[in-house]
Amino acid sequence: MLRSIRRSLFAALAGFTVLICLGYTGLAVVIAYVTEDMLVGRLLEREARAIEQHAARHGALPRPSSDLVAIHASHASLPAAVLAATTPLQERAEIFTDTGQHYHLLARELPGQGRVYLLADVAPVLVVSKVVQDVGGVLIFVALLLIALALLLAWLLARRLVLPLQVLAREAQALAPGATPAFSARGRLDEIGVLAERLDTSFGALQAALSREHDFTRDVGHELRTPLTVMRNTLVLSEGRALGPEELAQLRSGLHDIGATIDVLFALARSQQLGQENVDLCAVIETCLLRLPGAEDWHEERFSLSLPERLPVLGNRQLAGILLNNCIGNALFHGGPQVVLAIAWENGRLCIANSVDGERRGQVQGFAHGQLLLLRAAQAMGWDIAFHPGVKDYRVEITPRHAA
Repeated sequence: MLRSIRRSLFAALAGFTVLICLGYTGLAVVIAYVTEDMLVGRLLEREARAIEQHAARHGALPRPSSDLVAIHASHASLPAAVLAATTPLQERAEIFTDTGQHYHLLARELPGQGRVYLLADVAPVLVVSKVVQDVGGVLIFVALLLIALALLLAWLLARRLVLPLQVLAREAQALAPGATPAFSARGRLDEIGVLAERLDTSFGALQAALSREHDFTRDVGHELRTPLTVMRNTLVLSEGRALGPEELAQLRSGLHDIGATIDVLFALARSQQLGQENVDLCAVIETCLLRLPGAEDWHEERFSLSLPERLPVLGNRQLAGILLNNCIGNALFHGGPQVVLAIAWENGRLCIANSVDGERRGQVQGFAHGQLLLLRAAQAMGWDIAFHPGVKDYRVEITPRHAA
């Protein structure tokens, strides 16, 4: 069972408060009794000095100045309770009796008088005990009232201090899978605000990672199943005989689709970790064209390029390269051996068009395969992409974000 942090904090504050109250109460009682004893001791010391001075001048013991003090010339003349609790050589003593007397004993050596004993019954002047007896109930009531007030303040403090943490815990607990985290403590300028900020960032990163994993798993099952099925069926049908040109073409098409799909899938899985930057789109297109096999044999009748000298856009160079490489590669592959490819920049859009072979129209579909992945690759950079299939050509239009 979970233990509430507010209860733990309240228990700690309450325990500390009660401990402080009891400690100071005990200290006050001890100080009161010690002060009372010191006062009685000083009164006896003062009486002893007066007796010493009188005995030195007159050679006889005087009468005590206080009715509470009695002078005894020998230890044997002391009351029975004092005799039982002291010895003749003992100089000081404090004796409590069951009959209500409270004695303080002081022994002194006087010239010519020997050892005398000053005995004071201070029970009538004890203040602390009388105060406890008279107003002890009021003091206990006030002490309990103060402890109750201290416990109330401890509860309020515990509630006030822990409430932001409890709100943060409830918000984290109520966060549903896939929901956008929004912690109310993000604006606080203390440790709770830092914790909420870190939790928000961590939850956001975790949700993005789970979303990418879900998309990757779904796309792998959806996009790779079709080419793998085609390749498997082709190999099953060709058992016991050599592969024909059409079957070899289907295998090449499947391998091309799988390779292109895997490149896009991994790029999308890493897209949240790839930063946005200013990219020259012309340089990316040039790199894609130079990497295509047989690019040096192209001529103007089959290939046209209409681009400005520079096309600064905002995106990611790696993801943009994979996107354009797939678009151009699909156009050349699905367009057939005599494909005519045109790449142009028109009205803020990059247009890639390829001719469609009428005889192969039922077998290939230009950019049709993997459109969803190409769309997601563009959206990962904040770009728009549109596909326009036609009778004689297939055209894709990419609208990138313009660089600042």
